[in-house]
Amino acid sequence: MSSPLQPSPLQPSSLHNRVVDAVGKPIVSGATAAGTVMLAEEIEREQGVSRSVVREAVRVLASMGLVESIKRVGIRVRPQSAWNAFDPLLIRWRIAGTGKGSQLRSLTELRASVEPMAAELAAKHCPPAMSDELMRVAAQMRTVGRAGDVERFLELDIEFHRLVLHGSGNEMFAKLDAVIAAVLSGRTDLGLMPTHPHETALQWHVDVADAIQGGHPDLARQSMDLIMRRTIAEVESAWASTPRVFF
Repeated sequence: MSSPLQPSPLQPSSLHNRVVDAVGKPIVSGATAAGTVMLAEEIEREQGVSRSVVREAVRVLASMGLVESIKRVGIRVRPQSAWNAFDPLLIRWRIAGTGKGSQLRSLTELRASVEPMAAELAAKHCPPAMSDELMRVAAQMRTVGRAGDVERFLELDIEFHRLVLHGSGNEMFAKLDAVIAAVLSGRTDLGLMPTHPHETALQWHVDVADAIQGGHPDLARQSMDLIMRRTIAEVESAWASTPRVFF
């Protein structure tokens, strides 16, 4: 009997996640081509799960834009143009697979466009408690970065950028926090993050926090722009030979 504190691996949520991965990852990698029709009973048999688990997994995949259920036909795979490009799970799959170059480029370019503006707005509108926390995180990043603790640095880096986005007071920017967390994690997982971040980059994070805390929007934007430009320079080798996709 499984412990009440340790869910059994056979519980529906675990099975549901397994089916989502088993069906979704091949679609994202291109192994299951757009237009392919799958049957629920085939997935049920291949994965050894109930029909209700398959239905729930298909609902998740449909919300990501990967599939659509067509009555009396089956579950049809949709083209990439229909995918929800901002879904964090889809982002993680792409970064871990053959689409990593294209995904990293798209997200890094998105960050370079959004985060400097978010920093500028945060310098104008960020609540004091939030800007104080941002400064604390930036100081910790410098200490942890110098020590070479990559895992802890990633946690702090994600929190730093989350605070900037939320500090902007723009709810749409704030909703990008999970997306940016996914690309920061993917960058680290791919070994594109140095063990010891450059001292200048660490200082720029402090500069952003200081400018936001001090209410200097132009300086906040400029410092974040420097971070983004350095980020592009560090990771653009991952997409150097990847063609762009036009829908």
